[in-house]
Amino acid sequence: MASESDRIARAGDYVLGLMNDKERERAERDLAIDPAFRDAVVRLAERMHIFDRAKPADGEKRWKQVTQRIGELPQMRTSGLGDARPPTVIRSLSQRPHGIGLHALGGQRGTIIAIGLIAAFALGYLAGLWSTGSALLP
Repeated sequence: MASESDRIARAGDYVLGLMNDKERERAERDLAIDPAFRDAVVRLAERMHIFDRAKPADGEKRWKQVTQRIGELPQMRTSGLGDARPPTVIRSLSQRPHGIGLHALGGQRGTIIAIGLIAAFALGYLAGLWSTGSALLP
């Protein structure tokens, strides 16, 4: 006796055509014998519209339906946006940056500070060399 999940999985394989010839023949035999399996196949086929023999809609008509459905979505509505302005784009700063941080160190001032830091580290390294009397390099 197969469990319900096994029966549904097997019915899905049958409906989608994923079975080999031997499995398909057995499934077709079970359709005649097992009403639970038959019901599972019919339910899955109806869900997947296998029994729908209608001709597919032409591409242009289908595309119009898709665009109409997208247009009906709540986020696509334009109510109250008639007087909306385009978003503001900042092209340049009207004031110089202020405060503490990298954004405040622009132009020549930033270059001078970088050179000063490099010089301070170099002097600290040389002071360490002279105080120990030996090279710090391996």
